[in-house]
Amino acid sequence: MGQQLPATVDVLLVGMGPVGATAANLLGRLGLRTLVIDKAHDIYTAPRAIVLDNEALRILQMAGLEDGAFATCAIAQVQMHSPLYGRYARANTAGQIDCHPQLVTFYQPELERVLRARLRQYPCVQAALGAELVDFTQDEHGVQATVRQADGALASVQARFLVGVDGAGSFVRRHLGLVFEGKTFTQDWLVVDVLDAPVPIDHIEFICDPRRPAPHMPAPGNRQRWEFMLLPGETHAHMEHPDTIRALLAPWCDARDCTIERTAVYRFHARLVNRFSKGRVFLAGDAAHITPPFVGQGLVAGLRDVANLCWKLAWVAQGRAPLSMLDSYDTERRPHARSIINLARLMGALVMPRNRATALFVHGLMGLLHRVPLTRSLFEDLKIKPPPRFRHGLFRHGRGGARLVRGGQLPQGWLRRVAGTPTLLSDDYLGNTLTLVGFGCDPAAQLDPQLQAAWRAAGGQIVAVRHRGQAELGGGAWEDLSDALVPGAAPVGWVATVRPDRVVLHDGPVNGVNAIVRETLALLGCAGAAAMPLAAATS
Repeated sequence: MGQQLPATVDVLLVGMGPVGATAANLLGRLGLRTLVIDKAHDIYTAPRAIVLDNEALRILQMAGLEDGAFATCAIAQVQMHSPLYGRYARANTAGQIDCHPQLVTFYQPELERVLRARLRQYPCVQAALGAELVDFTQDEHGVQATVRQADGALASVQARFLVGVDGAGSFVRRHLGLVFEGKTFTQDWLVVDVLDAPVPIDHIEFICDPRRPAPHMPAPGNRQRWEFMLLPGETHAHMEHPDTIRALLAPWCDARDCTIERTAVYRFHARLVNRFSKGRVFLAGDAAHITPPFVGQGLVAGLRDVANLCWKLAWVAQGRAPLSMLDSYDTERRPHARSIINLARLMGALVMPRNRATALFVHGLMGLLHRVPLTRSLFEDLKIKPPPRFRHGLFRHGRGGARLVRGGQLPQGWLRRVAGTPTLLSDDYLGNTLTLVGFGCDPAAQLDPQLQAAWRAAGGQIVAVRHRGQAELGGGAWEDLSDALVPGAAPVGWVATVRPDRVVLHDGPVNGVNAIVRETLALLGCAGAAAMPLAAATS
């Protein structure tokens, strides 16, 4: 890591935690010259994120991590327990969405090691540990950054864009002068990570006891985690004392029969920056938003950030789209991040009742609502979780009439060319590319040659997917073995344009494919799209 820093790059990433390392992999796959720096020399091993959902796993797949690249523990159920009512609510998290488990726990240092190791396959990405950003300025052409290297020497780096993924105390955010709105919860919490606890657990449980709330969950490597809320007057030193930890763990196990891997006290935050970007500088992850951990969405939200941002940076840097495209990052991500924070705060109110009377009312009400099918499904089937879709942003507004939602995600399924050939996840086939998808039809057969050439020039590909058992469409259409795409997402004879981050841009019947492609290219600001003859869009 002691190599000379490059003088010019496309993207300077500040911070190499899991979000920064994921961004570096995404940018590497997109071919951008990237420098990622982190002032720490080693991976931080204190307790941090432990939960990922299917959305996060799909993003990591897009970053190049195949199934099994790091250990996970699938969670079938999340239970809420009360000393007054027993188990009063639950969420079912078994099964898969988009070919990934709905909820898993993981070991963050292992994930970070894997992400960093994968960077070696991208010659366009350089990492510098022990390097710290000390100053930067920007103009209409780029960002001029000053970096203090591990040996103390200063280096100047000219970047087209700078992305701050440098955590809650972000230097980048403070240097930009952006407001970090929100609140700091008054409660401190003790995290206890344990190896080889004698009694295994296969679910997540929230002990919603007003005397001391305590989440408890399993993790890979025969680990378990407990979190205990500190009471008024309790100090960090007292809570981390072995006698205190032994007493806290006593209802589940004898601490002398297992290994206490680590303990730490931390305070919850709920904060959101007032804008995700300023000029050519962007914020992602904890630098932009901090989410209380009650719904396990802190790291997930950061991964959503970089999945949304990185392909847009590539399109602008490679001259395929105007700089204005990057405005959609804030438009799309900030409202969704706010909705996740609000959900976490709501769940925190259920987990952290202030007193017995509040617990009696809140948990009793939750228990009653859980008995009513309509309201039970809101929590039990995770319908209270904000869906991965945008109200406003870089997509054609309106509804095409299929089950697809513009601004929402294209589902993932299993594909194969012909019977007896290996199967492939659809995201792995689509890659980090703009795609025109035909559902049970071949869009290329009806696409005007000029528009098809413009689509290809913009880096777009054309993919035909047929439903299981459907006759060949010509051109080597892929067969959907899972029904997730056709007919699950759209009926036969439908087409959709899809962004590299799997967001649906536009859709409609195949006989309107020329208008759909032309409008998509214009929406993306692709060079020459506006000059395409109208006849090509309506023929």
